[in-house]
Amino acid sequence: MLVVVASRHDKAAEALVANWAADGASLLTPEDLSVVGWRHYLNPTEDSTAVVGKYAIALEQITGVLSRLPAIYEQELLHIVSEDRAYVAGEMNAFLIAWLSSLKCPVLNRPTPTYLLGPAWRPEQWAYTAAQLGIPVRPVRRQSSLLANVPPQAIAKPGVKVTVVGDRCLGEVDEQLKVHARRLADAAQVDLLTVHFSSSESRAEFLGAELWTDISAPEVGDAIFEYLSGGDAKC
Repeated sequence: MLVVVASRHDKAAEALVANWAADGASLLTPEDLSVVGWRHYLNPTEDSTAVVGKYAIALEQITGVLSRLPAIYEQELLHIVSEDRAYVAGEMNAFLIAWLSSLKCPVLNRPTPTYLLGPAWRPEQWAYTAAQLGIPVRPVRRQSSLLANVPPQAIAKPGVKVTVVGDRCLGEVDEQLKVHARRLADAAQVDLLTVHFSSSESRAEFLGAELWTDISAPEVGDAIFEYLSGGDAKC
């Protein structure tokens, strides 16, 4: 079974699960974390179980996981009494970090202690890492003001993007940019990453990267499916 961990409001995740229905895919939402049936053991010989789509299943049935939740938010827990939501959200977040980290099957992306999607890097950290790898980088600028009514500086829209899924790099760009994107993903120790460049040319500047990937494009969904199914497509 392929499992997509996502908000119940994530329409792209819902559509992806529907596309994979024939392969037994299912959606795991924050609501599932409070359904009876979970058993998580540190000892791999124990019979661990998970609740996916409100049904308890043996952990060994899960063959791949796509993580779409940056964190567990209180707004997702309307089934929990309001005064307990902050606490429950924190406990669920900690549990998901432990659970996703322990899985032996392919996971996109594995969590870090502070972020369910991987490293919680700021724009400056992505830019610094890219520069250290020899990738041309457009400087990151921030604007601040003591005046509360000053609007934030407008952010230019990215020119082009490369989506990294395992060893596959998707995007209509020069091959050099695909190499840059994969090296950046390696540096961040992730296998699902969207990297933005100023143009599709080989000397384009790095503009930014994000762990939240647009999975609505068919080629991205197909690449994710292949990765979670054990495929190995090369750039």
